[in-house]
Amino acid sequence: MSIIPNWLRRGAHAGGGDGLEKTKLTLGFIPLTDCAPLVVAKERGYFAKAGLDVELSKETSWANVRDKVGIGILDGAHMLAPMPLAASLGLGPSQKPTVTALSLDLNGNAITVSQALYERMRELDAGALTHRPFSAQALARVIAERRERGGRPLTFAVVYPLSTHAYELRYWLGAAGIDPDRDLNLVVVPPPQMVTQLRAGNVDGFCVGEPWSSVAVAEGLGRVLITNHELWNNNPEKVFGVNLEWAEQYPRTHRAVLTALLEAARWTDAHENRPAVAELIAQARYINAPVETVRQSMTGTFRYALDEAPVAMPDFNVFFRFAATFPWRSHAVWFLTQMLRWGQIDRAIDLSAAAEACYRPDLYRDAADALGLAVPTVDYKPEGRHARGWMLTDATSPIAMGPDRFFDGRGFDPADPVSYLAGFDVHHLGVSLANLAAANTGPASGTAPGTAPATTG
Repeated sequence: MSIIPNWLRRGAHAGGGDGLEKTKLTLGFIPLTDCAPLVVAKERGYFAKAGLDVELSKETSWANVRDKVGIGILDGAHMLAPMPLAASLGLGPSQKPTVTALSLDLNGNAITVSQALYERMRELDAGALTHRPFSAQALARVIAERRERGGRPLTFAVVYPLSTHAYELRYWLGAAGIDPDRDLNLVVVPPPQMVTQLRAGNVDGFCVGEPWSSVAVAEGLGRVLITNHELWNNNPEKVFGVNLEWAEQYPRTHRAVLTALLEAARWTDAHENRPAVAELIAQARYINAPVETVRQSMTGTFRYALDEAPVAMPDFNVFFRFAATFPWRSHAVWFLTQMLRWGQIDRAIDLSAAAEACYRPDLYRDAADALGLAVPTVDYKPEGRHARGWMLTDATSPIAMGPDRFFDGRGFDPADPVSYLAGFDVHHLGVSLANLAAANTGPASGTAPGTAPATTG
């Protein structure tokens, strides 16, 4: 009994049973650096410590993850942050209520283009490629030139239509007046195949998680234009997701998984452990990429191009700091605004209700309590207000947070998503803002967390 967490002993006693409802689990992942918490939980024994026998299943695509979790082949998985929302709303081949009670990381993606496209961008608008973060203005000039000459549209790849990557790429393009659905072709390519497609000339650029942009750079095939940390400082990236019915059938098991992943995330995020994390996840059974390439971003440096020196980027991957593991319902609302913006949701829905059905901070707090972790006491927070670090005081004890700026200076208030949507010139809204406003008359709970004075600049 000495290795059994206190919460598990309490749960077994309270339920009158033997503890965990299910101990042998299969959890899915995609070969990306942000699968690290699952790999660390497996390799360093955090799952075993929680009484779990976990097999990690390497999946070939996000559609596979969606389908296998949906039909129960996988007990849960490393998921795109919008995926529980999309699955629950039926934005795909089927509808399956899905929940997340844990964020796996912040940041970790980049937008990369071929060397040839970069050179043409520089020829047409070198000034737009002088100071980071780069806008898509030079790309807009290339698109206009190709249109005038009757050339084929550029092709960009994302990992899944309803993904963080898709919304990041669309946001960046839209800010420069580029319509991603009319001015270029968007295609879906699984992350490990991005470099192959770029090498073959089938795509001109992509938005993907690490290490695949770094692999393209190391091979001299592409150049990174902007990271998603630059697009939106400390943005949500992946989550751990399960079917709602699974969470309800196996609540103690679910809590054990969450606790193990929290411990793994804390260990993974420590700077001194990052080289070991890179060694673990680079293995063939996980990412299957050169360890020196994986090590670069994982240890806090990033290389935009082969002819440029690596630069310090300590927050490129954040697994635990800045409340990175907390499933903010405000993040869920932001993703829902993007689904609306691009016509993927074509009916008026209550955004807070949809967010609250899928993102479960109540379950997170229950698991975090077993480890004595500080947790937010609110479920929503505004974004875009902080250029530097700040303190979240609406928490069981103050939590140091990172910057949260958007690269275009916009702010996002989850209490007023309709006004936020109204501010975009480039969009494909399929529902009237009036109807959407009527469906969102109640304020989101906890939208104004206490903070230290915001620092901007």
